[in-house]
Amino acid sequence: MSEQRSLFVRAVWFLLVGWWVTGIWLSVAWFLNVTIIGLPLGIKMINKVPLVLTLKRRVRLVTESAGGSQHSLLVRAIWFVLVGWWASGVWTGVAYALSLTIVGLPLAIWMYNRLPFVVSLYQY
Repeated sequence: MSEQRSLFVRAVWFLLVGWWVTGIWLSVAWFLNVTIIGLPLGIKMINKVPLVLTLKRRVRLVTESAGGSQHSLLVRAIWFVLVGWWASGVWTGVAYALSLTIVGLPLAIWMYNRLPFVVSLYQY
């Protein structure tokens, strides 16, 4: 895996491109999720939000736990149908609004990192 870009480069990206491209990216991803047919692509797009916003790459840590860390696919599917599709729309809207402020940016990034869980209970 390649190294993270410098904070300066990431800040310039955010100021010039990241803040507005992320809004479009999230809108397309959420629409794809709601169509069900586009769900796989929408989920992949959601997982890339930190990269689109600030060029921050996710560090994937795999840990084993006694009880297993992921919910079953059936539970995750039921969650998505009953809660995930609309809750992710609200979560995304709040996170995007926060990302437009300097003070709210850290919270927005935290929210973007948890978006896969809100959509489908997927724990990264």
